[in-house]
Amino acid sequence: MKNRVSYFDNAKFLLIFLVVFGHVIRPFIDESPIMMTIYKFLYTFHMPAFILISGYFAKGFKKKGYVSKIAKKLILPYLIFQGIYSVYYFFVEKQNANVLDPLDPHWSLWFLVSLFFWNLFLFGATRLSATWSLAIAFIIGLSVGYLEDISNYLSLSRTFVFFPLFLLGFYLKREHFDYITRVHVRGVAFFLLSITFITYFFADFDYEWLFGSKSYAQFGDLTIGSAFIRLGFYSLTLVTSLSFLALIPTKQTFFTEWGTRTFYVYLLHGFIIQYMRNTHAVDWMGDFQSIVLLTTLSILLTSILSTKVVKELTSPFIEMKPSGIHYYLKSLSLK
Repeated sequence: MKNRVSYFDNAKFLLIFLVVFGHVIRPFIDESPIMMTIYKFLYTFHMPAFILISGYFAKGFKKKGYVSKIAKKLILPYLIFQGIYSVYYFFVEKQNANVLDPLDPHWSLWFLVSLFFWNLFLFGATRLSATWSLAIAFIIGLSVGYLEDISNYLSLSRTFVFFPLFLLGFYLKREHFDYITRVHVRGVAFFLLSITFITYFFADFDYEWLFGSKSYAQFGDLTIGSAFIRLGFYSLTLVTSLSFLALIPTKQTFFTEWGTRTFYVYLLHGFIIQYMRNTHAVDWMGDFQSIVLLTTLSILLTSILSTKVVKELTSPFIEMKPSGIHYYLKSLSLK
């Protein structure tokens, strides 16, 4: 039991690090083929793997008070951070009034909206067998791409496109994770990830297919082939997500505890990334050698935002708890 809990915390920390790293290297992908390859590679599985794990931990969705609990945990922080980002974009970056729309998620806040909806969808999806519910979820995920108006608004596109992964995670059992972390499976997983990375270096495709946020019309002509392209990415995403999860340490590590605070990293890192982009603080890090520096920067940023200090200080805004104020007052009294 202890190892299994450690496994998931380890997975969450490593995945949130990849999320931060992906955002850190974004300004450099158009200038560097290796950066572009890394970027495409990460976006194939880092959020999908997060979504799988989120689905796995949604098994208690029928418990009394569950919906109100996730609404408080997800929607309230969403509204608060959506407001902060809206004010920032409107007054600081002088963007138009559209940025003030509370239903058009900024930055990575789409995940909070989609996660809330995914939990609600379980009430309907689980009325069917696992086979039928997954089949219908994938069919819907493939079909919504033909709706030309579907977009980031209310995170509708991503909600339907990624729900099959959340549902699959819901149906996964602990023994499935026990199996994929066996030594021989890990060898296969490493091989598959390596082949994917090498293939990506030579493959030329629009990486925004991996975001799940656009209709097929935005990638070209609407054809039956559009759905097959998304189906191909579904397959690739599942293979790479499970392969990555197969490589996660199962025992407690020095970063296991940090994995319990990934929600804070997810919400807070955007402000720092945006500051670095707007001030061009890391523009000089564009060559291959800078990958080491960007990786180090991402590790430091993820680790610092995962600390107990950051959790205590920001919990009033993120979890609606006064612990941050108490922590601050306590720190003053110790001086």
